[in-house]
Amino acid sequence: MSRNNDKKNLSTHFMAGGGAGLTEALCCHPLDTIKVRMQLSKKAKRPGFFEVAINIMRKEKPLALYKGLGAVVTGIVPKMAIRFSSFELYKSWMANKTTGKVSTTATFFAGLGAGTTEAILVVTPMDVIKIRLQAQRHSMADPLDIPKYRNAAHAAYTIVREEGVRALYKGVLLTALRQATNQAVNFTVYQEMKQQMKKFQGTKDGQELPTYQHLLMGGISGAMGPIANAPIDTIKTRIQRSASTERGWSKVVSVTTNLVKNEGFLALYKGLLPRLMRVGVGQAVTFAAYERIKIYMEILSQKGWFVKITE
Repeated sequence: MSRNNDKKNLSTHFMAGGGAGLTEALCCHPLDTIKVRMQLSKKAKRPGFFEVAINIMRKEKPLALYKGLGAVVTGIVPKMAIRFSSFELYKSWMANKTTGKVSTTATFFAGLGAGTTEAILVVTPMDVIKIRLQAQRHSMADPLDIPKYRNAAHAAYTIVREEGVRALYKGVLLTALRQATNQAVNFTVYQEMKQQMKKFQGTKDGQELPTYQHLLMGGISGAMGPIANAPIDTIKTRIQRSASTERGWSKVVSVTTNLVKNEGFLALYKGLLPRLMRVGVGQAVTFAAYERIKIYMEILSQKGWFVKITE
């Protein structure tokens, strides 16, 4: 892949990533709420995807599926903006200085770096707030059923007041590990598939693939990470849900040991189906939206409607 042909300005990647993140959140958040409820369930008989979804809608009304959306929207726009712009930046740093080509290995490490960057800057605090909101079991149709956390801002304020700022970074190492592996696999598979599809179809330089192909490639690449790191995500969710002051590796060991001992080894894979659906569908929507918005941003930049920030 030629660096000259593929190079875009950082503002394009940043804004296209943010727009893609907003689109993905609005489409896929209910799947994430169901996943979190499944992961937090401590019943011996694990409730299924549809059972959890129906229970939430029946007891708490359909809008309950969007609990924590404010935290997600607040975080996902900068998260995706940081993900795509940092990936392109790291990739440009690792490109061959002579040919400008980016190897598969370089793409993998650029994905690792992008995942770690977004985990530290945005994802961990956003996840803690989102999970606390999603874990609340209250009816959104009953005005007298007042939850502890009223919205994302109130949840953040309450957590910091009662537990300190460090509480927003509970599970940061596991989150970074999850995001790094997710994005390393995600970007590598997507970029390789995209190159092969362009080669197979004889796509000319500067010509993009159809949106449905981006949806398909994004869905396939997005499903790879959850299969590999499902236990990490389940343990991270339990840690972030807890108000315990225990920290570090001892907390990870404690949560993992109790989880396996009390609920069995397969409990580490709770919520895998909705997570596969959430991440797979989410990445399909994200990549399709990103590629489309990027094209529009390039058109606008050529007309001089916004300032370019070059790599």
